[in-house]
Amino acid sequence: MNDVEKILQVIKLGEGLKKEIRHSWLSDGRKESVAEHTWRVSLMAILVEKKLKQKIDIEKLLKMIVIHDLVEVKAGDIPAFDTINNQANKLEKLENEIKAMEEIKEMLPEDIGQELFDLWMEFERKESNEAKVANALDKLEAQIQHNEADISTWLEVEKGMTFLLGQHTEFDSFLDDLKKEIEKDGEEKLIHSGVDVTKYKESIG
Repeated sequence: MNDVEKILQVIKLGEGLKKEIRHSWLSDGRKESVAEHTWRVSLMAILVEKKLKQKIDIEKLLKMIVIHDLVEVKAGDIPAFDTINNQANKLEKLENEIKAMEEIKEMLPEDIGQELFDLWMEFERKESNEAKVANALDKLEAQIQHNEADISTWLEVEKGMTFLLGQHTEFDSFLDDLKKEIEKDGEEKLIHSGVDVTKYKESIG
């Protein structure tokens, strides 16, 4: 198989993200695809780049974001609440995703495959500022989508997760300010729906 054929097969693999459905609901009452989530995380990266405390490599950041969820074509999408307090699930998810990324790496020309694999691992390990930003935007976009969805779609665990975003954004003041606005939107949505948010906020105090 030549390089054109190798690249095309991964482009075709990418269609799977259009069909892979996330847990999150949209404001029009349907669930979102992984591809839709990834697109808006990429948009967020472009919009916040110049406001970040530390200068970042935007090309590297966008590459990380675009490829990060590609493994879900093979490994599936696992909601954060399924792993947040379950170490066994977290390790199983990571193992499955590393295996998927290794398979994708082997599908591509060697230089491209290695680059994508290295970027994916860097994201997972949060080894660089770009990786930290990518992770933060990934989490923030998910909360924005929850805020936009009908409150009836929220699970109990997601109500509490509204107030846990700070651990992902505290390294950058602009992202932390963005987090506060997103958190405020979520809190207002909960309160408007008659939810007592005190217990969720006290649990992280």
